[in-house]
Amino acid sequence: MEGNQSWIIEFILVGFQLNEEVVSLLVGIFSLLYTFNLLANGMILGLICLDPRLHSPMYYFLSHLAIIDISYASSNLPNLLENLVKHKKTISFVSCTLQMLLILSFGSIECLTLAVMSYDRYVAICHPLQYTVIMNWRVCTVLAITSWACGFSLALVQVILLLRLPFCGPQKVNHFFCEIRSVLKLACGEIWINEMFLFADGVFILVGPLSLMLVSYVRILWAILKIQSKEGRQKAFSTCSSHLCVVGFYFGIAMIVYMVPDNSQREEHLKILFLFYSLFNPLLNPLVYSVRNAQVKAAFHRVLQKKRTM
Repeated sequence: MEGNQSWIIEFILVGFQLNEEVVSLLVGIFSLLYTFNLLANGMILGLICLDPRLHSPMYYFLSHLAIIDISYASSNLPNLLENLVKHKKTISFVSCTLQMLLILSFGSIECLTLAVMSYDRYVAICHPLQYTVIMNWRVCTVLAITSWACGFSLALVQVILLLRLPFCGPQKVNHFFCEIRSVLKLACGEIWINEMFLFADGVFILVGPLSLMLVSYVRILWAILKIQSKEGRQKAFSTCSSHLCVVGFYFGIAMIVYMVPDNSQREEHLKILFLFYSLFNPLLNPLVYSVRNAQVKAAFHRVLQKKRTM
């Protein structure tokens, strides 16, 4: 390398400093959780596709959520497992860039999809007679495409802004995957533009949708309290509480990571938080929406009955 700047070809992922026994245990646990994530979200997708009774806007968006969770976990966990098994901590610059793009994209798309789902619940509970008119399939398709397009576009802007920066040694990323803020710390140039855009993205992707969801759920709660029948109130509250569980977990961790000012003392804590988020958030949606949702459980029983009669 000449000078203090260069076009680097790979990064070194520092990850966690662990002994052999702990590594073997973690490989088993992470593999099990990743497999369960694929099976659980795959089951949700399968049930929604196979059961005509689940062909409604709510489950249409839930199917998108399942695809996002599978994609998000697959963008970093296989690489983490490979590094643990092979004791290989290097990742090429191209792979690192692609990983950043995918993780930022799917994270942003999930935020927007959760906001759309809260709007769907608001219309279903507060305007039930107009629900089929407001949430028709054309509107649902436009909302889904807009969420995916915005998520990928915002992530692409972040990656393009990073690619303009020169990098110099050391090439060690203090993380177990290519997290954009950790990679930015290795850049030689000024990164204030990148940090400004990251903060703006956080406001647009996290604060904006969360504010809209809170407004929606205040109005939903008010509408639920007005429902005369106890059964109707319980059904409406059960559906919304499931969504609120997912929203609280997802947005809570994301805002801690991206909206709170960074410092060296938080780095190790953020790595653990990211690991927890990567492993358990993709499992939360199928668990919440299958265990707490009567229609999904009924669809699962119908599929089992069909198999038994075949």
